[in-house]
Amino acid sequence: MGIVIVGGGPAAHRLVNALRRSGYGGRLTVLGAERHPAYHRPLLGSVLAGQLPPEALTLPPAEAELRTGTTVTSVDREHRTVHTGDGASHPYETLVLATGARPRWPRLGGPAPDGEPAAAPPVPVTVLRTLDDCRDLRAALGGPAAAPRSVAVVGAGVLGVETAMTLRESGHHVTLVHRAPHPMDRRLDATAGDLLAERLRQLGVRLLLGRTATGYGPGHLRLDGDERLPADHVVLCAGTVPRTGLARRAGLAVRTGVVVDGHLRTSDPRIHAIGDCAEQDDVVAGTVTTAWEQADTLAALLTGARPGTPARPPRSVLRLRTRAVELAVFGPPQPPAGGGPTETVTFQDRSGARYARLVLSGGRLRAGVLLGLPRAAAALAQLYDRDAPLPSDRLSLLLGVAPMTGEPADLPEDSLVCDCNNVSRAGLRQAWQDGARDLYALVAATRATTGCGGCADDVRAWCAQATAGTAARPGDAALCAPAVPSTLGGVK
Repeated sequence: MGIVIVGGGPAAHRLVNALRRSGYGGRLTVLGAERHPAYHRPLLGSVLAGQLPPEALTLPPAEAELRTGTTVTSVDREHRTVHTGDGASHPYETLVLATGARPRWPRLGGPAPDGEPAAAPPVPVTVLRTLDDCRDLRAALGGPAAAPRSVAVVGAGVLGVETAMTLRESGHHVTLVHRAPHPMDRRLDATAGDLLAERLRQLGVRLLLGRTATGYGPGHLRLDGDERLPADHVVLCAGTVPRTGLARRAGLAVRTGVVVDGHLRTSDPRIHAIGDCAEQDDVVAGTVTTAWEQADTLAALLTGARPGTPARPPRSVLRLRTRAVELAVFGPPQPPAGGGPTETVTFQDRSGARYARLVLSGGRLRAGVLLGLPRAAAALAQLYDRDAPLPSDRLSLLLGVAPMTGEPADLPEDSLVCDCNNVSRAGLRQAWQDGARDLYALVAATRATTGCGGCADDVRAWCAQATAGTAARPGDAALCAPAVPSTLGGVK
């Protein structure tokens, strides 16, 4: 019967590859509701900005039976079978739920209690979650030659902030509406939030903070107080909700997400859950890096590579995918209670738009916010991921190296270029010396840029500098020019 995976996104794709690498030779069936095969969701903003064509995000084919556009309607746990909307049935030995999350709809015009819209929104309103959403919004706003449009973005969480900056950089007039006093209020303290707001204003984004969107109509967004904000288009970025309906109907334990234990098992030991739909230790991580880690762990557990090693609780690391704002957030705003005495380290340089707030316990990072400190963010990401102790000189950790100037030559060889795949400048140089003499080859050799995608510009800059500093072959410079992701999920 084999393994059936419900969901065709990055978590499912990673699980299939991890299972095959771990030696699993059985049948693998992936049932994806979207019509597209798996794609690199963190780079959707690049599609929205017109920097990448949609097809560039497609991940390489995985060794599994893939059925796209397939909705799973029910799970028969007694007979270990899943049923789909097309009338088919798929027996399983092990079932993995990787159903992801759906956009949360704010209360504009009365959504249904489960958060879905009560009726289809009018044409000028878009949510952003899928590749089709990006295509629809780009089509509505027109191409690069179209006149700038006025766009209202509702919700200043991570997606809302990134979307507002992307649309502003594309030339549109953007207003970001948020009900809290500062952007990303669930992840940032007031100081960091105020500095982020100030930076957004400098970039030309208009902010309406402490305001609530109450409805929309042709050419406007309605706000509290019955104010009407002129808008050619409204983009809803009000967060996400784990997709748990299938698990609930199957009688599995569900709180915010599908509850899993340290082995990523649901309340039915033959059913596991990973990614945005899974809740482990009361946490729904909601990041692609956590989904990948869970997929790797589950593959090892299912194949016996690590039969007794439980999955560690999610360790959330958030980075804005834009070079305009260097922001990193580690863990929750405050570490969970009961973790022992804590130490708080803060640093602020308002004129330089730099800020740090680290919460430590036992000398280890438990939560933190870094704004405008990219080198410190890279170092802390490694320490946080390994749960390693921080150096005793906290200030040197934050400021021991001069601030980044943007030139590759300014960075030390051991500095990380790609946090997701732990690729340093030295690693890029070694790959270059081994014959990877263009951007595509560097990506293939090191997997830099194939994580969150935030390092793509840095890798391109390194490649251009390396080409300029060597006896370049004909065409080398062109191969390091701004380009698009390859089927590896990186750039070429």
